[in-house]
Amino acid sequence: MKNLLKVAFLTSVTTVALVYVLLVWKPLGAIERSPLVSWASSSTSSTASPLAEPKAGSPEFSADEVNNIDVYQRTSAGVVNITTTSMAYTRFFFPVQQSGTGSGVIIDSLGHIVTNHHVIDNADTLIVTLADKSTHSAKIVGDDPSNDLAVLLVDAPREKLPYIPLGTSKGLQVGQKVLAIGNPFGLDRSLTTGIISSLGRSICPTCPEENGGRRVPGGNGHPIEGIIQTDAAINPGNSGGPLLNTNGEIIGINSAIVSSANGGNVGVGFAIPVDTVRRITNDLITLGYVRRPSMGINTAQLSDFQPVARALGIEPKGLVVVDVEPGSAAALAGIQPYREGVRGNRIIPLNADVIVAMDGTEMNTAAEFGAAIDRHKAGEKVTVTILRGNQKLQVPLTLQEAPHNTR
Repeated sequence: MKNLLKVAFLTSVTTVALVYVLLVWKPLGAIERSPLVSWASSSTSSTASPLAEPKAGSPEFSADEVNNIDVYQRTSAGVVNITTTSMAYTRFFFPVQQSGTGSGVIIDSLGHIVTNHHVIDNADTLIVTLADKSTHSAKIVGDDPSNDLAVLLVDAPREKLPYIPLGTSKGLQVGQKVLAIGNPFGLDRSLTTGIISSLGRSICPTCPEENGGRRVPGGNGHPIEGIIQTDAAINPGNSGGPLLNTNGEIIGINSAIVSSANGGNVGVGFAIPVDTVRRITNDLITLGYVRRPSMGINTAQLSDFQPVARALGIEPKGLVVVDVEPGSAAALAGIQPYREGVRGNRIIPLNADVIVAMDGTEMNTAAEFGAAIDRHKAGEKVTVTILRGNQKLQVPLTLQEAPHNTR
């Protein structure tokens, strides 16, 4: 009997406990009805949404990012993709069509596009793809291998030709931020950023290959000076695209890179300064050729004429005047070419004008001399310092315009 009472008591207690759990406590029901917790929000309100709504204007960008975005949005449509085709032949004289790509930049609403000479060199056809993906045939207005520049023209509606303004390369500073837009590896209108790594570099696209340059027919073998060096990533296909300042102005045209063994970018790129670009493109658009100053002489390094240096009793520095063109600026100024004579059994120099300086700057190589002349315009006066025998003479002369060949 006692056992039955115990069982009945325990049964009653168990029943009451179950009813309490189901009707009063209900922990599972409480979890189902409670609001979700937003780990990104510090709000304690029971009505907070699972994910906080983004703030107006977010994501928030740094000032540098805002500038990158602004420059890209304002200028990228002015960068074009240039596709070239040309015909080559195998060693068995079978024709093979070759193609290449590069970049260019629209510089006015008339459809003039600046690019590199090496982008369009030897091309049979030129196709320009604009920002709206429309394609247009382009013609070459003029090109300048010596400065690795060319100007193309496309016939397209003006509203499709948003041009990028030319800035200036004066006053640039190492450390200044720059932006490059181009079509590396065919990836159109890619933006990279960096800084100006150095200024006043010199590259020579028309110098012989053994001197570290790339041989270009028709070039004058003079280096391009004032080159901008940048660490903004420039790769194959970027050639001809703009290097921009933070105002979205062109300060250079990307032209060359120092490559790794596998041809990749190593953070050393070169751009032709925009002041050079402006001077060259103005001539190409208005004349179809580049007006070049000329002195009308051919020179050779005196170090290659050791007997002349010994006969003159001077150090083998400077440039021997090998030839003077009749009627040239040098001829009118009285500069004389090298002449030899025979005395006994020996050949001796009868005359040897040696150029040692121009406008007070020493001249030791033909490249230096050519670059110094190119910094002037036809009609400008310069002073050449020459050695003639035991005399040092200051010879003033007026540069003439060099003969040219239109394309």
